[in-house]
Amino acid sequence: MTTSRRRFLKLSAGGLVGLSVGGISLKAFANEHVDPESPQAKALQYVHKSEKDGAICSNCALVQGADGEEWRPCAIFPGKLVNKDGWCAAYAKKPA
Repeated sequence: MTTSRRRFLKLSAGGLVGLSVGGISLKAFANEHVDPESPQAKALQYVHKSEKDGAICSNCALVQGADGEEWRPCAIFPGKLVNKDGWCAAYAKKPA
């Protein structure tokens, strides 16, 4: 079966929209804490309690949710929650 370029582009665009919406809904339902022993957490050196001065998940640009919550969703760990006092190697300070 031959797929036209136009059909391919339509399917690709639809897939991207689906992934984006799906990612948002997964973040909304995050309820499991990140396990520091999981392979992804180990690769990113995630810890629940940061030892880096001033670098904590609550002031990272990748963490979402309301300030003051102890456990919040993070773009790096979809479907999981990180501790507000945690840290990982993907840390990026929020712009002022």
